[in-house]
Amino acid sequence: MLAQTLLPARPFLKWAGGKAQLIPQMEPFFPKDFRTYFEPFLGGGAVFFHLQPEKAMLSDSNPELVNTFTIVRDDPGGLMRALDEHLPQRTEEAYFYKVRATDPSTLSSVERAARTIFLNKTCFNGLYRVNSDGNFNVPWGGYKNPTLYDRENLPATSALLRGKNIVLADYQKVCARVKIGDFVYLDPPYHPLSETSKFTSYTKEDFGNREQRKLAETYRRLDKRGVLVMLSNSATPLVKTLYDGFRIEALKAKRAINSKGTARGAIDELLVMNYG
Repeated sequence: MLAQTLLPARPFLKWAGGKAQLIPQMEPFFPKDFRTYFEPFLGGGAVFFHLQPEKAMLSDSNPELVNTFTIVRDDPGGLMRALDEHLPQRTEEAYFYKVRATDPSTLSSVERAARTIFLNKTCFNGLYRVNSDGNFNVPWGGYKNPTLYDRENLPATSALLRGKNIVLADYQKVCARVKIGDFVYLDPPYHPLSETSKFTSYTKEDFGNREQRKLAETYRRLDKRGVLVMLSNSATPLVKTLYDGFRIEALKAKRAINSKGTARGAIDELLVMNYG
């Protein structure tokens, strides 16, 4: 069920592949009524912020992302104070790499969240990428005056997140908890359009063809259980084959991340639904 009064809250993180730009195209396809909203690949949470459901379980397998959402929900004041400590040096390359090299396990939960937001706002293109050891490795973005947070949006976001479950978990464990009448939005790491387009890993575990097939199996299980399911992915032959038989709509998405500016343009993305 959707919230009765929409709060002026919007995504507080930059996120590669985030759905903010696609929301107007996706809007006609969201179900009008459902019980609990589930988003097992949370990322920046643009769909959650748009729908603002009364009941929701937000989850991801990225521990830094989940910690950040949790702190925004539980301690926005402490988070803003921690972010303010980064403000004087937010344009310095050496400071960026010092923060990047800091082991998150040595920080408090609030400091960890501030580190995540600082890196997100000052790294190249807002990417979140880790190496095989799970260490963040995106380079400095070189921005002249990056804004770390909005003093009005962060409290509004905290209010929106209040009462929502935020869980560190694999999508399969979360989907096992979904019941009939719930709505699940799946936004996994996209199947690459080509081998060279595979540029990032959001966790130290890869999400390759095998994982895409396992996700499609989960999608079909949810469908059989009477769950409303929407999935976003790239328009590749594999994705079209995996979801054959379901409603598939093509959306035009701007390719924002490419080493060549001339290669950035509108490409097809797929929206797969088991309803409507």
